[in-house]
Amino acid sequence: MDPNRLRGLLAAHARTFALTLRVLPASLREPLGITYLLARASDTIADAPGLAPDRRLTLLENLAALLHGNDLRAWCPVTWDGLSQSERELMLAMPALLASMDALVDRDMLVVLWQTILQGQIFDLQRFGPGANPLTPQELNHYCSLVAGSVGAAWTDLIARHCPRILLRPQKEMRDLAVEYGKGLQLVNILRDRSADRLLGRGYVNEGDLASLFGQAAESLRSGEVYLAGLSPGRILMASALPLDLALPTLRLIMEAPGIPCVKIPRRRVRLILLRSTASLWLPRRPDPAS
Repeated sequence: MDPNRLRGLLAAHARTFALTLRVLPASLREPLGITYLLARASDTIADAPGLAPDRRLTLLENLAALLHGNDLRAWCPVTWDGLSQSERELMLAMPALLASMDALVDRDMLVVLWQTILQGQIFDLQRFGPGANPLTPQELNHYCSLVAGSVGAAWTDLIARHCPRILLRPQKEMRDLAVEYGKGLQLVNILRDRSADRLLGRGYVNEGDLASLFGQAAESLRSGEVYLAGLSPGRILMASALPLDLALPTLRLIMEAPGIPCVKIPRRRVRLILLRSTASLWLPRRPDPAS
């Protein structure tokens, strides 16, 4: 894919993650950017109001079968009524994104990651039929593991492959911490968006369980703090810390006002968080180019 087109898609669809990618070493920037956009594309299909649920499920199952068969270039572009301009561009870009992934040295690792995310998106569609009850705690943990814990694990494996000296703890230990970190980030998103999700027929949480879920999210984010302490200072640490820097104040706002439909950190505060996060670029670090 043309680098300018890739950057344009990331700017349109990744928002904060696009900023994260900019500070990563080049060897991590492309594979993570392409995988993010593909997962965003399948998420667009999963949430498409212009498609019947059974059609969405069929498209996602076709994608999963394509990945299982290792034929990444066989996907045909899909569009439908109701897409925004940026969503339509993302759908039409999928063949080029898949071809780009097929050429990456990390291809197999990234295919496994996207397959796992697709499992979560398919589970979501299958689980929430008309009148469905909220997820059980076990189902919620399973869902968060598929769509977000898997990202933490793959993130760590990519660091270990491309920049191994950045990891200050054993890879297995860091991987386990990253899974919990990712699950915590996803849970914060679910708690923040739960009113809007209910309007779409998706009850990820039971309102009576909020107190325990707040504690669960905080505990998972503490795993993120331990994870960050296991990274050498520098660009990778900054990129890994930014989601936590945004999730912690978001969780506090939700806990302070659980009845508000959707809390949002003011842009000014987001800019301040981004500015403060640059401190990790100037801390003492190992003599490693990746940092």
